[in-house]
Amino acid sequence: MRYLPLSDQDRADMLARIGIGSIDDLFADIPEAARLTAPMDLPRRKSELEVERHLSRLAAQNVPASSVPFFIGGGAYKHHVPATVDHLIQRSEFLTSYTPYQPEITQGTLQALFEFQTQIANLTAMDVANASMYDGSTAAAEAVLMAHRVTKRNKAVISGGLHPHYRAVIRTMSELADDTFDILPADPTGAEDILSRIDNETSCVVVQSPSFFGQLIDLKPIAEKAHECGVLLIAVFTEVVSLGLIEPAGTQGADIVVGEGQSLGNPLTFGGPYVGLFATRQKYIRQMPGRLCGETVDADGKRGFVLTLSTREQHIRREKATSNICTNAGLCQLAFTIHMTLLGQTGFEQLAMANHAAAVKLAGMLEGIDGVELLNETFFNEFTLRLKGKDAEAIVDTLADKGIMAGVPVKRIDPVSKDVEDLLVVAATEINTDEDRAAYAAALKEVLA
Repeated sequence: MRYLPLSDQDRADMLARIGIGSIDDLFADIPEAARLTAPMDLPRRKSELEVERHLSRLAAQNVPASSVPFFIGGGAYKHHVPATVDHLIQRSEFLTSYTPYQPEITQGTLQALFEFQTQIANLTAMDVANASMYDGSTAAAEAVLMAHRVTKRNKAVISGGLHPHYRAVIRTMSELADDTFDILPADPTGAEDILSRIDNETSCVVVQSPSFFGQLIDLKPIAEKAHECGVLLIAVFTEVVSLGLIEPAGTQGADIVVGEGQSLGNPLTFGGPYVGLFATRQKYIRQMPGRLCGETVDADGKRGFVLTLSTREQHIRREKATSNICTNAGLCQLAFTIHMTLLGQTGFEQLAMANHAAAVKLAGMLEGIDGVELLNETFFNEFTLRLKGKDAEAIVDTLADKGIMAGVPVKRIDPVSKDVEDLLVVAATEINTDEDRAAYAAALKEVLA
């Protein structure tokens, strides 16, 4: 029996209450071209065995990142994840844990979240970090909304070096408000003049370092100008391993630091789930989205952990919520924490050094090829090549046919920017060998000849 709890009158009353004429109006923001006008062209029924075989054939068309020379980055990175990480997160008490509403029975979950927050605060040199977000892009969007609340302004200045997907998510999450954006053009060389865009109407300035194009950005002059105008500096990163070598955004004057934590403990997994990182200054803690776990003592004086702040306020005052994020990326956060704990400070710094060294070696080999220009004067483990008049997408596809995953064509991930058709973002990590780098250089030289 179907369960149909609402009558036609119930639905009509609900639509009238929110001020729309029909249920179809709820989908007005979805482009017509993206809407289904008929059932999907799928078989009406298949046996379990038939479905399993069909999906296995489809899966076999994928190329596992570990099976070929792999140099794709652009916000998601292939790193070695110790087997210990997966072994531990598969334990039932971790794998099945849920929101820690009752501290008396969720001490393990709360402690793991507390340790994670401590790691993020230390990495970013910020006062406080929350218990994670969905991913780096939504963390960036939440940071902009938070800045609007803090400053009582609604204009965001967005660097041309910000990841295009982060930029799009920021706009999507803000489009129903009266927010305005000053978005600078794509900045592959790191030469943009963002200081001149900051004024007394600005709420926040959003800068990524290393940028989408791999450039390292000095945040100190930006922070100084921002603070003169009462503006918050939001520092973004997509490669958390870079924090093992680069000066933390907190010591450079950032007010909010957000980024993606996928590189530690989490494989690529076709783009998710990932884990968003969010840290800020103590004075802004009440405006921070997500939840915050704290350390305390129980009635017997023993160490314990509690859910200190939950700014969604889903328990008591939802109308005063600062965010609608309803949980954290718990299992991904735990994987991050385990991997970071296994590395320790020294190991993390050594991992960062190995990544930078791998990128330096690769950049040196590729920029010597005719028709290739390295656009970066600075980079961590990712840099941008100009393939001088060539279509970067076509080059990447050709190299893929040769078994080389050569990088991210900028036009593929940023279809709206101009003059980026020949730009290729290349990432190198600790997984790349000398043989991988040699194979890439030889194949690219052959394709460009």
